[in-house]
Amino acid sequence: MTRTRTASLLANTLLVAWTVLVFAFIFAPVVSTVVFSFNADRFPALPWGGFSLQWYEAIAADETIRRGLWNSLVVAFGASLIATFLGFTAAYVDYRFRFFGKGIYMALAALPPTVPVVIMGVAMLTFQGRIGLSGTIPGLIAAHVVVCAPFAMALVRMRLADLDRDLEPAAWNLGASQWTTLREIVLPFVAPSLFSALLITASVSFDEFMIAWLISGLNETLPVRVLAMLQGQVSPRINAVGALVFGVSILLVVVAQLVAARRLAAARLKGSD
Repeated sequence: MTRTRTASLLANTLLVAWTVLVFAFIFAPVVSTVVFSFNADRFPALPWGGFSLQWYEAIAADETIRRGLWNSLVVAFGASLIATFLGFTAAYVDYRFRFFGKGIYMALAALPPTVPVVIMGVAMLTFQGRIGLSGTIPGLIAAHVVVCAPFAMALVRMRLADLDRDLEPAAWNLGASQWTTLREIVLPFVAPSLFSALLITASVSFDEFMIAWLISGLNETLPVRVLAMLQGQVSPRINAVGALVFGVSILLVVVAQLVAARRLAAARLKGSD
């Protein structure tokens, strides 16, 4: 019995150590970027030259970085709204209707994230160049919607899978119209997943680089602006920009997770009552 407990304790210890090692390997570059963004020295090296906010002040004073940040926020906001709406409609069609070719429909709806971003970006550049959207903010939003909508669809589909299929027919039998049922039953039920989809798709759009680099033109997003900075001389301002981008992205994801966890806990509590 003692040997079994010892072996189990050893296995758990090794598992925890391995997990910590994997996460340390994954997040070490991010942590180093954040740490050296506060370093007073120009070059990242230990020991520190002292704590300083000069690189954040430098990016705050840089018009190109401010414009790139604004473009990223505008594109992320627009893309998240449209992508969440399209994701919901695609998920609801999958949930409610049965039709020939539904498998192909779902495969096509989920396809964009599986396509290499370089190929997607070149295709977007060619298509938008023909219709006059290349190099514009609406063109960037449209391109990011294509990438983000499948993520929203996946989140809403998971939520709709828990909705009793008899609720809508029951409401129809009681005199409610299809639009009333959708507004009063379906939308409140999927509201947590819609909010999570908004934040997740905004994060995906905010971080997206390759497609934006190919089609943004003069309307650079923040990741594209960072690449332009790297093509010149390596500047410590990049650490500050990287820390800023990471902070925004992780904030959106964490808020989405907290909202989803809170709604799930509330649903379980209500179910236990």
